[in-house]
Order: sequence, then C-alpha cells, then structure tokens
Amino acid sequence: MDLAELIGLRPVPCGGLLVALTRRCPLSCAHCSTDSSLSVSERPDPEQLLRFVDSFGTDDRPEVVMLTGGEPLLLPELVVRLAGRAREAGSRVALLSGMFFAREGRVPDRIMRAITALDHFSASLDVHHEREVPRADVLRVLRSVLDAGTPVSVHLTGTGPDDPYLAEAVADIGRVFAGRVPLLVNEVRPLGRAAGLVRGTPPGPGGSLTAPCALAAWPVVAFDGTVAACCNQWTVDRRPVPPHLRLGHIAEDDWPAVRARSLGSPVLRMLRAVGPQRLHARYATSPAPAGYCRSCHALADRPEVLAGAARDAGGRVGELLDRLSAQEQLAAGPTALVRRLGCARYAHLVESPPAEERSSR
Repeated sequence: MDLAELIGLRPVPCGGLLVALTRRCPLSCAHCSTDSSLSVSERPDPEQLLRFVDSFGTDDRPEVVMLTGGEPLLLPELVVRLAGRAREAGSRVALLSGMFFAREGRVPDRIMRAITALDHFSASLDVHHEREVPRADVLRVLRSVLDAGTPVSVHLTGTGPDDPYLAEAVADIGRVFAGRVPLLVNEVRPLGRAAGLVRGTPPGPGGSLTAPCALAAWPVVAFDGTVAACCNQWTVDRRPVPPHLRLGHIAEDDWPAVRARSLGSPVLRMLRAVGPQRLHARYATSPAPAGYCRSCHALADRPEVLAGAARDAGGRVGELLDRLSAQEQLAAGPTALVRRLGCARYAHLVESPPAEERSSR
C-alpha cells in the first residue's frame, strides 16, 4: 500500500480506523501534539482492542487501520497481533513511528517483525525529532525496511511553506532514495506541547464557509478506548468527548456499531459534506466561534444546529450528500486533500518524488 492510496482514502466515511496504541514515547519532542512521554501510561486495553478488530467482517471492515501513538512500536507484539487479525478480514494496516529504535544502528528483531507485518510504514521526521534521532539513522532504517519489502513514507513537519528545514529535508530524502519514498508534509499546529511554539487557531481546510471535514471520516480509538469521530487532538483528549463526536467505547461496542453510528449520524454527514462553519451559517442563531475545529466543538451547545442537521440530513438525502462529497474528494485525489489539510507547497509529494530528484534523473 503506497502513501497516495492511504491518503486518498482519508475522505471515505469509515474507510479507515485510527488506533492510538499508547501515549507513551521514549522521545520528548518539543512539538508533540499528543504530549507523549515515558512518564505517561495511558493506553487502550489490548484484549479489548483485539476483540474490536476481531469484529471486522469481510464485507464490513475498514479498508485500512492506522496505528499511531505515542510510539506504537513500544508494543511490537501487539502490533503483530492486531495486524494479523485485521488482515484476516481484508483490512490493510499502516503505522506511524517516531523511530526511537533507529539510534541503535540496527532494527531490533522484534520491531522488524512488527514492521514487516504491515502494509505500509511511515517515519515521522522533523527538526525536533532530529535532535533525538539523527536523520541519517532514520533514513538508514527506512532503506532496510524497503529492502524487506514493506512500502515506506516520511511524514515531515515544519513551521510552514517557507521553512528552510522542510526544503533541505525534502531535497535530502530525494537524493537518498531516488524517488522511492513519498512524503506527507504538515505544519506544526498549536496542540499539546506545540501550543507554546506556534500561535493562533488553525483556520481549517479551505478557509471558506463550505469546507468538508475529511478528519470526521475515520473513527479514532483514543488512549482510553473511547471511539471518537475525529482525530483532532482536542477531540481525542477532551473528556467528555462532545456528544456529536463520540461513537462509543471498545469495551462496549464493536466495529459494526461504531460504523453504523458514524455513517448514520446527520451531523457527521453534514460535517463531512460542508464543514462546521457552514452548519453554523445555515442553522445557528449566533455567529460561529473563531477557528474551524472550535466551531465544530461548539455544536454541542447549539441545539438549533443539531436539530437542523437532523432534519435535513437524517434520511436518504443526507446519506446521498455524504456519499457524493466523499466521491468528489476521492476524484480530486490525495494531492488536493493535502493541499487543504497539510503544507500546500509540498502536497504533490504524496504522489511524486521530490522535485530535486526528478530533475536529476
């Protein structure tokens, strides 16, 4: 599974499932959105997770399961078990790692077993990670993973399109891998420990009233087993989760139940089709709060908006609107999606090698 296909599925309602295996991480990066460290211990119950994945059916399953953290490879045996069970149902499995193990000069056997059980492996790289794990070590490990037959990508994070670090890292990865490794480039958001590094609330995708929210498409298993409708860190960490964004808990609910709630929710259909600001504009009696994600969270306190969404999107029309919006975003492709949600200058790198490499061939 390559990066373009993985990102391309992002707007598909229940096309994927995100699982935060643990908040623990051996790194202490200054920009960490999840505020992970070795001093925290939050993680879903492993047996509950396995039962949840066992509830996938061959005709009722996410196309992809994305394992994240914290650092998911602190639990390599669990990764292998989850990947095996998900793949039995026909799901593919991807994982994002901070690459702590690359400092050892070789990949430990138990971690390589976990990586080779995957359909895609992504390494997180940025100036903060490089202070703890040198880039050369990360790229060396990625080469060994490629040689073992697992597709890889790099998730780069910087301060914006003019960040010189991003330009230099993109060029370096292009030189080292000759176009074999695609990149997903994002910008640091004011979440977790990064709240003190960058200012302001992200304006959200599109910057207009009508801006579909692809992040409300894939359910997310949070660190305590709660299943949320959105991967925004405010949603993953906030308790209680705003009711319109809570899909259940893995101790009580299986995948078919979570999927049915996500696909059948009128407000989630509208969020995926037009975005929260458009909902406020259409139904609210007072202006939306500043910020795309904040305006979504505020829906919990706007009964008139929830009632309007239920009235207009509760039946077949809402189902059709949800489907057509996903189809439109799918047709636009992964580059268009990253242009809205990530760092637009480098969005094309999810599908093509870095420009420096292409010009040298």
